[in-house]
Amino acid sequence: MKTVKVQQLSREAFHKFGDYAQLIDPLDQCATGPKDATLAFFRDMLPVDLGGAMPSFSTCRIMPRPMVVNAAEFHNHTCEAAMPLDQDAIIWVAPAGAGKELNADEVEAFYVPQGTIVKLQPGVWHHALFATEDRPLNVMIVLPERAYFNDIYCIDVPADNQVEVVK
Repeated sequence: MKTVKVQQLSREAFHKFGDYAQLIDPLDQCATGPKDATLAFFRDMLPVDLGGAMPSFSTCRIMPRPMVVNAAEFHNHTCEAAMPLDQDAIIWVAPAGAGKELNADEVEAFYVPQGTIVKLQPGVWHHALFATEDRPLNVMIVLPERAYFNDIYCIDVPADNQVEVVK
């Protein structure tokens, strides 16, 4: 089984898959005024193109499990945003491609701090995040309404193509 090492999240490393924003402690340039003011508004931190559809906010509860890529999905027409709510998480991704099979050699994994929202471009392979602690992980998912039904391609990854994610 191929292994992939978890990377720190950075714009340079993650840009080919999408973007991200730290919502808990945002950068100063996002604020409409001083970051330490009594009230600070951090605007337009992560625009997500949902193809003109109404955004739907969902929660995915993920139990601790082995960090093995054994299932994969992508969306053809929309971005997906995901944010770990109650602990840090690990996300794996692979570039969009013309085929309907995951290329294990292209899988990368990133450490996502709690409260950081990641945006995946259409076509990017991914699946449920991995918990970093031995307790359930709750992740906010933003997709167009019913995209999980009408804009999703899912596969079970064959054993000989699975990837183990290592810290």
